Amino acid sequence: MCAVVQRDVVFRRRRNSESWAIALVLAAGLALRLYYLFLPVTVDDDTAAYTQLADNWFHHGVYGFVHAGHIVPSLIRLPGYPLFLGVVFAVFGRDRIRAALALQILVDLGACWLLFDCLRTQVSGKVAWAGLLLAVFCPFTAAYTAAGMTESLSIACVSLAIWSLARFVRAARAGETAMAPLLALAAAAGFASLLRPDGALLLAVCAAAVFWYGRKGLGAGRSLRLAALAACLAALPLVPWTLRNARTFHLFQPLAPRAANNPGEFTPRGFHRWLRTWSIDFVDTANVAWNQSDVIDLRDIPPRACSSAQECRETRALIAEHNRVRDVTPALDVQFAALAAQRIRKHPLDYYVVMPVLRVADMWMRPRTELFDVEDNWWAVADHPADSMLAIALGLVNLGYVMLASWGFARRRVPLAGVLLVYMLLRSVAIATMPNPEQRYTMECFPMLILAAACVFARNRRGSDAEVPAVIAIASSEIAA
Repeated sequence: MCAVVQRDVVFRRRRNSESWAIALVLAAGLALRLYYLFLPVTVDDDTAAYTQLADNWFHHGVYGFVHAGHIVPSLIRLPGYPLFLGVVFAVFGRDRIRAALALQILVDLGACWLLFDCLRTQVSGKVAWAGLLLAVFCPFTAAYTAAGMTESLSIACVSLAIWSLARFVRAARAGETAMAPLLALAAAAGFASLLRPDGALLLAVCAAAVFWYGRKGLGAGRSLRLAALAACLAALPLVPWTLRNARTFHLFQPLAPRAANNPGEFTPRGFHRWLRTWSIDFVDTANVAWNQSDVIDLRDIPPRACSSAQECRETRALIAEHNRVRDVTPALDVQFAALAAQRIRKHPLDYYVVMPVLRVADMWMRPRTELFDVEDNWWAVADHPADSMLAIALGLVNLGYVMLASWGFARRRVPLAGVLLVYMLLRSVAIATMPNPEQRYTMECFPMLILAAACVFARNRRGSDAEVPAVIAIASSEIAA
C-alpha cells in the first residue's frame, strides 16, 4: 500500500511539473502576442467598419453606417464581431480597440490549450506537446490576435469545435451520449457563423461529423437526432439576424451577401468576373481589386489578363476610362462583363479550373505577409532586401506547417482526419472563385494544420489508448490485489 501511495505522489508531482511547463509555454506565447499588440496599430478598413457598426448598434440602436449625417441600416457584415466589440467597449470604454485585442489574445491562448488537450486525449502526451508548441509559437495566428478582424475569433471557434467533437466521438464510441461537448460544439459553430459567412461551413461539417462518427456507437437514428439537434442549436443565433433582415430589408438573408452589398446597392459583377479570368495572387488584389474606386496602374495588370492584341487594346481602353472616372460605373461594368465573357468563351478551362486552382494555391502557399510591414512585391530582393528576407522566412515557416501537416495526414496519424480534410477541402473550394485572393481566407484551417503537423511525432494511431500512465495501471492492479 505504501508503494501505491509513493507512486501516486510521483504521479502528482509529474502532473504539477507538466502544469508549470504548460504555464511557461503559454506565458511565452503571451509575450509574443503582446509584442504584436504594442506595435503601431494599423486600422484596417474592416476594423473601422466593425467599430462603427458596434458603436452605432450599442449607442444608437441601429446596426448600420453613418451616411450623410444619418445612420443607415446595413447587412454587409454579420453581427458577431460588432457584438464582441460592443461588449468590450461597454466594459472598458468607447473605442478601446486594444482591450478587445487583449481579450483576443487570451482567447487564442485558450484555443492553443484546447488543441493540446485534444491531442493529449486522442493521441499522446508527446504529440500534445508538439501541438502546443506549434500552436503557441505560430507567427500567423499570433499576429491575427492583434488585428481587429474576425480571423482570430474564427480560429478559436474552429479549435473549440475540434476539441468538442473529439470528446463527443470518444464518448459515442463507448456508447455514451456526451451532451456537454455537443453543446460546446454547437456554440462554436453558431458563433463562427455569426462572425463570417463561411463560418456556416463549420456548422455543416460538424453536424455531419456528429452523425458519421456517432452512428456506430449510438446507432444511426440516435446519432442523426443528435446531429439535427447540434445543427439547430448552432443555427439558432442566426434567427434574430435573419428576422431583422426580413423586417428591415424585406428579404431572406441569414448570412452576409457574398458581394458585401446592401439591397439595391450597385455591385460591379462584370468587373469582378473579369478579375476572375486572370487574378491569381495577393498582388492582383492589392493593386487592382482594391483600387476599384481609385486609379489602376496599367503596369499592375499582368500579361495573362489578355490573350490577344485585340483584348489588350480593349483592356487598356477600359482601364483608361476607369481611371478617368475613378470608379466602375454600371455602363463600364457592362463592358468589363463583355470582355470577361469573351475571355471565358476562348479559354473555359482557364476560368473554371486553372485560375481557381492557382488562387487556392496562392492563398495556401504564398508568404503570409499581410499583417507584417513587408512590401507586397517581396520577390524584388534588390529593391528591399530586408523585407524580402522576412517574406522568404515567413514563406518557409508557412511551408513547414503545410508540409508537416501533409506528412501527418499521409501517415494516417491524425484523429478525426476525415472531418478535418473535408472542412479544408470545402473551404478551399468556397474561396477558389473569389476575385480577390487573400491569405487570410485560409487562416481558419490552421487548427487542422497544427493538429496534423503534431501527429507526425505519433508512434501509432491510437497513442492515447496505448499510453495509459504506468503508475495508474500499477496502482490499480495492487489495489485490486
